[in-house]
Amino acid sequence: MTFAERVHQVTTLGFLERHARFLVTVLLHAGVCVGRQYCAFAGIRRGQVMHDFFTDLVGRGFATAYPRAHGSTHLYHLHAKALYQAIGEPNSRYRRPTPLPRAVERLMVLDAVLASPDLTWLATEREKVSHFTRKTRLQPRELPHLIFGTPPKTTIRHFPDKLPIGLDAGGWTPTFLYLLTRRLPIDSAPSCTGTRNSCARCHLDDSFARAAPFGRAIPRYQAALRDELATPLQRATLDDCSGIRTAAERREHARGHRPMRAFSRAQEAFASPAVSCLVSHLVKVGDAALHATLSQVLAEALARRSGQLECHVRLIRISTSPPGRTA
Repeated sequence: MTFAERVHQVTTLGFLERHARFLVTVLLHAGVCVGRQYCAFAGIRRGQVMHDFFTDLVGRGFATAYPRAHGSTHLYHLHAKALYQAIGEPNSRYRRPTPLPRAVERLMVLDAVLASPDLTWLATEREKVSHFTRKTRLQPRELPHLIFGTPPKTTIRHFPDKLPIGLDAGGWTPTFLYLLTRRLPIDSAPSCTGTRNSCARCHLDDSFARAAPFGRAIPRYQAALRDELATPLQRATLDDCSGIRTAAERREHARGHRPMRAFSRAQEAFASPAVSCLVSHLVKVGDAALHATLSQVLAEALARRSGQLECHVRLIRISTSPPGRTA
């Protein structure tokens, strides 16, 4: 379904088009929202219009309101199956209740999407696979993915980070969004999913970025991402990585035994985030994880600034008190 088709289906539930456009955005990317996000989307000030909209949502059973201790701020969770059926995602994980820390992360993702209305945001696995297989020569097996289970019963999940991907008007320039919530760039999303993207937007919640020692988080992630995206690995390094993979597999099969000394030494030798995550990915998917790491394309794109790395700080004003009773 296209975004317009989803909006139309939501209007059949009795919502104005403006309301439906906001609801579709929330349903696809977060499942939760706060009042200020609707005000920003609609270009209005906080007041009776906003209050009436959310009161109607809660009153009709489409959403649950969780009062917060921080002033009058409420967190709204959209959970009604009718809404998700209307957008073609009846089994969306966003229908389920979520702990507050995860809800805050989703609010930050929603902020990022709302801040770029000029982009078309891909939300679902189907949309992402369809776009990149149509617009590029990539095959589904070459896209970021994780494999669950053991042969012959396996399940493949493409774009497992489940984060939005923004597209410009022509659909040729993607914006890859990553949410950063740790002090150090360990197991960062770009590395662990095996993706090497030409541009990324990194978002940190403002209190996270300002509080010492979190103030150093952005430069650290910038350095790690540039190391991952703009520094192709050498063939000799990849050969060593393949050797580490073999050692890792042997250790996996020798359960209960002490780790091999060669594997331990290799771990120390390749301790950078990019290489360590690559080795982890190698163990899961095999030598196919090596292919993109030799390419000079991303390094050249970043050098001529046709690919860019941007970091944005977002302030999420939500109390950390537990949810109150359903309104």
